[in-house]
Amino acid sequence: FAMTAPNPLVRVLLAVTSLGRGTVELTDETLSVHLGIGWQSRMPRSSIVSAGRDPRHRISIGAHGWGGTWLVNTSGHDLVRLALHPDQRGRCLGIPVRVRTLRVSLAEPDAFLAALDAPAHAA
Repeated sequence: FAMTAPNPLVRVLLAVTSLGRGTVELTDETLSVHLGIGWQSRMPRSSIVSAGRDPRHRISIGAHGWGGTWLVNTSGHDLVRLALHPDQRGRCLGIPVRVRTLRVSLAEPDAFLAALDAPAHAA
């Protein structure tokens, strides 16, 4: 899944700051979230205890958080909120961080949530 496409000005800002484009990959076993060199996280799909649309809009972009709550976004719209248990690990600018709640901006948030609700396939 792609993160929300930023407007042209934001796209330039992301390129200049080396954040680049963001991706969210959901497999039967894992969820991986990347935003250029700024944010990386890979966690078991089973650690996602709840997920839904986040109705709030944000004016910031990038990867920022505190106390286990993280926002990783390329747009202030189309945010999905994931609650995780147990807490997971991520890396922000190479520094290990704890992730309890993760908000990500997605180009197709409803399709992501539908895929997340679909039962994982047996291998």
